[in-house]
Order: sequence, then structure tokens, then C-alpha cells
Amino acid sequence: MNDSAPPDGQSRDAFLGGALQIDQPRDGYRAGIDPVLLAASLPARAGETVLDLGCGAGVASLCLGRRVPGLALIGLELQPDYAALARHNATLNEIDMEVVTGDLAAPPTAITARQFDHVMANPPYFHRSASTPARNAGRETALGEKTPLATWVAMAARRTRPRGTVTFIQRAERLPELLSHAAQHLGSLEVLPLIPRIGRAARLVLLRGRRDGRAAFRLHDGWILHSGTRHEKDGDSYTIAATAILREGAALHFPA
Repeated sequence: MNDSAPPDGQSRDAFLGGALQIDQPRDGYRAGIDPVLLAASLPARAGETVLDLGCGAGVASLCLGRRVPGLALIGLELQPDYAALARHNATLNEIDMEVVTGDLAAPPTAITARQFDHVMANPPYFHRSASTPARNAGRETALGEKTPLATWVAMAARRTRPRGTVTFIQRAERLPELLSHAAQHLGSLEVLPLIPRIGRAARLVLLRGRRDGRAAFRLHDGWILHSGTRHEKDGDSYTIAATAILREGAALHFPA
């Protein structure tokens, strides 16, 4: 791994307990645990192909590549500076990843000419008709929806091979909309709510579907991130299962 310091305006942040080093802008969109959880949930195996829509600085793809060596990882990113950062981070961590700069609403041939075993996405969470835009342009592009969620789902489904999986992470309040769009293109839909603590409502959900899937819809029991019913001391309070995923690169399995 390259030990050179990140350039001015960027920080180098440890993911997966330090197994992954990611350079990110100090001002702008900065990845947290959401792309780590998304990557952990993919049922990918060595030799398969994975498309990461809106890959940003590459966190989800590179977390997946660290957990499952031998994948063909391809990211599509709208913002050229973040696409360049994803390429840099792949090199920094010695993980093969192809990054294509382009708009998923009008994707380049490098993407449309292929189909993938798995497609994953962490689309913008906030519909700006009911929220305030971020001041930083990069952060706003990552968090404020401009391309409709329906377009993200349709694009993901089109680029997935028959029986391949599509996985999204999204805010829980947008699950009805996400399910409505997914049901038009995918089958075997299943939802895993991500719950901060026992007794709390889910804030995020993972939605998985399969191209040409025929299994009945499944709403799984919630997956809990933190131990206890409230935060009682400094430092994190992740459950054993969450710690294994966030610090050790373990998989996040949907219930069988």
C-alpha cells in the first residue's frame, strides 16, 4: 500500500479496521458506514462482475474487493473529481477497479455494452422538495436527488444479468417509493431494515432483488447496529455482528 500523504484538502481515513485506506475531501461528501454495509450485503463470489452506480470515492467497491478478492469491479461516477479519487483509492489499496465517468441517466457505452452479476447503489437520500440543499456542490450531488430514484432502479435492472442481484441502501422513509419502482423491474424482493438500537425505528434499509426472480417478497427482522437501548459512554457501541462487518470486513448476510 502506498504510504504517501494525501494532498491538501483531503484526509486519509481508515475503513475495515485499517485494512482499507481511503482518501476523501475534507469538505464535500465523505463516506460513512452506509457504503460499508451495502458492500457487506452483496452475495458476490470470486470471478463475478459488480457494477457500483454512483461509486463516489470508491468506498463500497473497495470494501467489497477487500472482502472478496477476484471480482471484476466497475464503478460509474458522475463527478469527474470523485471518479479520479476512486481510481486513486483503488491504486492506493492495490485493488483492481475500473471507474467510468458518466451520468447514469445517459450512461456511456462502456457501461451499456455490459451486463453484471451484481449491481449495487447508494443513491442520494434526500428529495429536495422537502429538504435543504448542502452548500458544497460535491456533497449536494451525493445527497440531494436530481436523478429520480426510478431511473436508478431501472438502470440497475437493465445492467443486471438474468438471476443477478440488485442491491440498494436507502433511507427507511423512502422504502415505499423504492419498492414501487423495484417491483416493476425485479423479482424475489427482500428488505432488511437497519435499526440503530433495540426499540428504535429503522433509519436505513437494504433492498435486494433479482433479475427474473420469482420468489415471494420477504420483509426480514431488523438488523441492529448498536448494543443497548441508548448511548451511555464515549466511543462506539456497535454490536458484535456490526463490529465484525465494520472493523473486520465480514459479510452481512440476509436471513436464509
